[in-house]
Amino acid sequence: MRHFGQIAPAVRKRLFYREPAEFTPDSPARLLSAVLGATLYSPATRPRLADDVVKQGGRGVVSMVLCLEDSIDDDEVTAGEENLVRQFTDLAGRPGAELPLLFIRVRVPGQIPDLVRRLGSGVSLLSGFVLPKFTAERGLPFLEALTAAEAESGRRLFAMPVLESPELLYRESRVETLEGIFRTVDKYRDRVLALRLGVTDFCSSYGLRRGPDMTAYDIQVVASVISDVVNMLARADGTGFTVTGPVWEYFRVQERMFKPLLRQSPFHEVKAVALREKLIEHAMDGLLREISLDRANGLLGKTCIHPSHVLPVHALSVVSHEEFSDAQDILRPERGGGGVLRSAYTNKMNEVKPHRAWAERTLLRAEAFGVANEDIGFVELLAAGLAE
Repeated sequence: MRHFGQIAPAVRKRLFYREPAEFTPDSPARLLSAVLGATLYSPATRPRLADDVVKQGGRGVVSMVLCLEDSIDDDEVTAGEENLVRQFTDLAGRPGAELPLLFIRVRVPGQIPDLVRRLGSGVSLLSGFVLPKFTAERGLPFLEALTAAEAESGRRLFAMPVLESPELLYRESRVETLEGIFRTVDKYRDRVLALRLGVTDFCSSYGLRRGPDMTAYDIQVVASVISDVVNMLARADGTGFTVTGPVWEYFRVQERMFKPLLRQSPFHEVKAVALREKLIEHAMDGLLREISLDRANGLLGKTCIHPSHVLPVHALSVVSHEEFSDAQDILRPERGGGGVLRSAYTNKMNEVKPHRAWAERTLLRAEAFGVANEDIGFVELLAAGLAE
């Protein structure tokens, strides 16, 4: 599995200075936390879920969450669990299919060991569980259940806690809640792959909903939570965790809108400009701005509820040739003592010590998503993916 693996090798060679790394569900956690990318959610009740998983994997999705929580009705949980068992059995009978990393979002801790047992041999396709409304008090039983299920099954299982509770949002309880969350996930650090932000739940506490022309960062009460989560849980000093970006709710843009633009070479300059204009015209610009702001604020990857969001997230996660050049220069062994140097692009100064953590994170993202060739930008990456 690799990002942009659905694109023909010859096209990838044209796009990338350094191609994304290959990985498997058994790769080191450090790499898996970076490659999650656009994590696509799907209700666990979908009758053709196995087909959906295979289809999305073939389109470039590398991580999926099969949801038993908010995406289904309360009285559908039992049917959803039964469907998951059937669908995993179906997937296990398709050797050779390239599947995304698969996670199950549960409601209560007891579902974790129960589902692991019921999945049988299908558990080999499971990468872990998404833990809802995570706080220290509510989260600890989930992590204990996951650890027990892992020991019983012999399968490495990761947790992805979702930070979405009102205690985290409210100013008077936020710091205490974050401190408790840190203590809890730090105790189970080897099992926590990433922390996910539940911005929709944050907005609901105040009766808010952002429009398609607004990002999560335009909603100040939400932006303040993101800032504090990054401050306390995503530090670059070795104590932090990968934190993923919030969900984008709008999906008016469909791939078919772009197809007429791609009948000729997607690298043609006129076509690239037209594609960009089409994106903005159809309200994708809000998503693009939010993805850029996610990255600028220290988040990596994004929760997605529609396949049309996946490729923009991945395209904007690719490291530019300029970023890669700067990161490599900063991390050269002979620069270990610090200092300041002019970038190879001669448009900025790179300070070795202050920029070291940024450079290390950039090279990890480069391993996960690749490095674009000098003349390749977001539009070319997006167009190549849509053309497949």
